[in-house]
Amino acid sequence: MQQLLDRFLRYVRIDTQSAENTGTHPSTPGQMELARLLENELRQLGFSKISLSDKGYLMAEIPANTDKKLPTAGFIAHLDTSPEVAGKNVQPRVFAGYDGRDLLLNEALNLTLKVQDYPELSNYQGQTIITSDGTTLLGADNKAGIAIIITALAGIMAEPGFEHGKLAVAFTPDEEIGQGADFFDVAAFGADFAYTVDGGALGELEYETFNAALAVLDIKGCNVHPGSAYMCMKNAILLAMELNAMLPPQERPEYTREYQGFYHLSHLQGSVEEAKMTYIIRNHDRSRFEAKKAYLKSCVDFLNGKYGASTISLNMQDQYYNMKEKIEPVLHIVTLAEQAMLKEGVNPLIKPVRGGTDGARLSFMGLPCPNIFTGGHNFHSRYEFISLESMQTAVKVITRMVRLLAGSA
Repeated sequence: MQQLLDRFLRYVRIDTQSAENTGTHPSTPGQMELARLLENELRQLGFSKISLSDKGYLMAEIPANTDKKLPTAGFIAHLDTSPEVAGKNVQPRVFAGYDGRDLLLNEALNLTLKVQDYPELSNYQGQTIITSDGTTLLGADNKAGIAIIITALAGIMAEPGFEHGKLAVAFTPDEEIGQGADFFDVAAFGADFAYTVDGGALGELEYETFNAALAVLDIKGCNVHPGSAYMCMKNAILLAMELNAMLPPQERPEYTREYQGFYHLSHLQGSVEEAKMTYIIRNHDRSRFEAKKAYLKSCVDFLNGKYGASTISLNMQDQYYNMKEKIEPVLHIVTLAEQAMLKEGVNPLIKPVRGGTDGARLSFMGLPCPNIFTGGHNFHSRYEFISLESMQTAVKVITRMVRLLAGSA
């Protein structure tokens, strides 16, 4: 496990936060820094056909070492970390032999990872827990996935007599800002199917995502001195509040779970003169997803009828769709991961992703791509943590999957 830990700690110290609206690909230079480090590491380990594009997509493969006609499996993780919490100067903390009590991350700032707040911590007594010092996120999402994939595939190459088909690997930029598949070359990757190693707790196995849309609303008000505003002021902020009040409160993220969709107001800024709102719209069911979009549009139409045409303009775009549609015809690739987990003593937790992965878009680009666990918790948070033993189990699951594909497990 030491190699796995060393890799992970080396990767998380590189600032790879992605950023929206930079106009560059990748969106931040740190992602290319990590990609170049990984490029050199793959070369030293003996990977073949290593390529790093100017957009930050790193691909490589391990040639087949058998005459059997085996499918090519791929493994994918993303280079970037979330822009939502600081990711610069990550100072990882390693708690070996975790005793089940609260973890003091930063004494000076009194930052503590509390079992009361995160009861899943109690599942990891006796294991090695890795956190940040509480001033940044850790970056297990998705540097744990990178470390797991490289450790698993390096181990396969190093084991004498390990029979396998061709294996493909890719590390992609900007997943956290929804651009991870923008310049992914499926044909060059050359896999029949793949797995993103980007899940959470031990055993997670996912092949359903939300259908997703982004809605941006621009609201035009009319500012008048409040002392003479009678019947002529149109307050854009109040119009934004009125529109938000028309959406069902029980369909906000904080009140939904499992297969329940939502409207999420992610940004609001404005003045009396103008305001701007951004929503993300999510639902696993395609028909309910379309109904949600249609309802938002009807609210806009109603308010434009009430306050004047073009008071509110709506720009709504679909982002990705539920990959279940593309995975179900090849469900054997999910079964393969499930069998590998069972053989490694892991209880598969097959559940829908309440979000999206690069795999959702890649599945619609012709590369069916379920998602498997890394072992991490609290992604996008300063209280992010991961079990080293869970990461090692993910290494074993990938190794077992390759054995099963070759009929040798």
